[in-house]
Amino acid sequence: MQLIHLSLTNFKNIAEAQLDFSPKINCFLGNNGMGKSNLLDAIHYLSFCKSFSGMTDAMLMRRGEDFLTAKANYLRRDTPEELTLGMARGKRKSLRRGGKEYTRLSDHIGTFPLVMAAPQDIDLIRGSGEERRRWMDMVISQSDRRYLDALIRYASALEQRNRLLRDGSVDHTLYEAVELTMEMSAEYICRARQTWIDTLSGLFSRYYHAIAGEGESVGIVYNSSVADSGAPTLGAALDNARRHDEIVRHTSVGPHRDDIGMTLDEMPLRRTGSQGQCKTFTIALRLAQYDFLHRATSIRPLLLLDDIFDKLDRDRVARIMKLVTADEFGQIFITDTNREHLDDIMSGTGGHYRMWHVVDGAFKPLAE
Repeated sequence: MQLIHLSLTNFKNIAEAQLDFSPKINCFLGNNGMGKSNLLDAIHYLSFCKSFSGMTDAMLMRRGEDFLTAKANYLRRDTPEELTLGMARGKRKSLRRGGKEYTRLSDHIGTFPLVMAAPQDIDLIRGSGEERRRWMDMVISQSDRRYLDALIRYASALEQRNRLLRDGSVDHTLYEAVELTMEMSAEYICRARQTWIDTLSGLFSRYYHAIAGEGESVGIVYNSSVADSGAPTLGAALDNARRHDEIVRHTSVGPHRDDIGMTLDEMPLRRTGSQGQCKTFTIALRLAQYDFLHRATSIRPLLLLDDIFDKLDRDRVARIMKLVTADEFGQIFITDTNREHLDDIMSGTGGHYRMWHVVDGAFKPLAE
């Protein structure tokens, strides 16, 4: 897949931008806070209908403005595609594909696959299990529509059970009805997560060693709260936990409590990994994510690399660029603060690229 042209109006600090992209590498140079990451976030928004940074829709509008628009032209499966996003303060956002508005934005997820690596990825290691579950769900949902539907059904049933707990209900018939829906959805969710981890683990290990060498042992494992409970099914686990849940007034077991274990030399990475090791770990996760999506969808996702080279030595940067500029990867978007650094990186690729200097949300093309 290729992003050919992007037009933005009032997206964060970008008042107006019209950009035509290289089919391979696109670089954005500038100081922090100038708008480089905002551009990548706009591209991310068009794929996922939400900001990578976690900002609310209202916060995405340029200060003092009441609307934003984003229009993008793609080449997807050798077919021209157009996405148009419109948002006005106090109104529902609109996303159109080929001029036709989506009735459910969830139907769009996975259609224009994208992988973004950014400094915030450290939260995958240092953050709570919620961060890792969100990542896991986001990746699997792009390749499995049934999984996304199961997540939506499970979340709705979970909220119903939690409401019963908060209200102090003791009607077991109501609990059993809600828990049956939870169990049916959870069975598919847990199976899909385990299959995904099994596949991703091998891809991840290969990318980590390609960047860092063979001297370290790394691993990722799926930690299922249902399996950890010792119960054969979620229904049994919920039944066992009901007295406890009635006391704490929330559901303590289920896919919403799952996690991913990350290890370095068989030790928890969050406790033992250096900055460079953690950075290498998360980049390898993102490249494995890219590989997985490519295999699952037969589409090469867009790859967005937002200021990822900090804390990495020259050799690791060179290895990363050798990987992502190979034929297995498609169009790439890179941000950095150092022109000399970017020139050095680009000189080693030998491929076609375009570069822009970014100042206060304005994009000026630079000579290659």
